[in-house]
Amino acid sequence: MEDLIVETIESYNSYMEKVPAGAEFIANSLREDNVNEALQAINNFSEGVLWLSEASELLKNNGVVVNLNIRKIQEFLIEINSGLEIQDYVLVADMFEYEIAPFFVGLEQVVGPVQ
Repeated sequence: MEDLIVETIESYNSYMEKVPAGAEFIANSLREDNVNEALQAINNFSEGVLWLSEASELLKNNGVVVNLNIRKIQEFLIEINSGLEIQDYVLVADMFEYEIAPFFVGLEQVVGPVQ
């Protein structure tokens, strides 16, 4: 079980490090009118943050300190969906660049189970 926790922590931290660059990629793709590419990346982002939410809960249940504001991530997803519904790609691009990327840059990595 401990190996699984360590592997999950490593995957979690690895993904967290990649999110800001992915958010910038999405913002740039939308601004360059590469909408299909951006939409695929947004889908991947959504799946990834859902996994982060699930993983953070599982880690917490196993004594690992995780400081991920899941409510804020849910707010981001709702705002993204609202922007996409009205095809306001500038709004969505701005969200990824000015809100989502900085949010993930500021998060601490998970270090391991509390002994």
